[in-house]
Amino acid sequence: MAWHDPGCTAFGPAACAAKPHLPGAPNLPVPCEDFNYEAALLACAAGERAALQRLYEQEAARLLAVVRRIVRDGALAEDVLHDAWVNIWTRATSFDPARGSARGWIYSVARNLALNARRDDLREADLPQETLQVLDDQASLAAWDAVNRAGAWADSAGRVGHCLSELEPVRRDCILYAYVDGLTQKEIAARVSAPLGTVKAWIQRSLVALRACMS
Repeated sequence: MAWHDPGCTAFGPAACAAKPHLPGAPNLPVPCEDFNYEAALLACAAGERAALQRLYEQEAARLLAVVRRIVRDGALAEDVLHDAWVNIWTRATSFDPARGSARGWIYSVARNLALNARRDDLREADLPQETLQVLDDQASLAAWDAVNRAGAWADSAGRVGHCLSELEPVRRDCILYAYVDGLTQKEIAARVSAPLGTVKAWIQRSLVALRACMS
């Protein structure tokens, strides 16, 4: 974590050190299964810089994977992750254990920044509104899937997770195959053993339901 930027001095040395040296954060220790996220986050809120170091060592690699999966750009992922660590340090006082887990809160910070960055990129691309909507759906679903793969699904599912859980399992699978795994509708039909026309209808109706749920 030896990274320094004169522009981050307002956040203190711990925040300056928080930008991971990537790719892969190769020198990080193996994460601890019994790590106390709440204690570490509350220590950050109290100004204990060593607590941020412990959180970084525990979650940097997994958070990077989540952010990369959402923004789809390695350099942008590094920038987003740096901002996430600064936010975790400076906003730790806003964490409320009564409202959710500390690990879920940390992933929410990174996920939301990554989604905002992805949406900013899409807006700059000057694409048709319908295309932007599809890509935004894809980014939201990718965020859900990335957090799920990191093992923080129960803690940090977000609104999209709730809305996905409202879909019938086969329709949810079709949506994830299409927007997360990138399968064609024909490939999805073969995977779920359903007619192509049925799969097309499931995806279309499920997207309408998801957008209504998340609005």
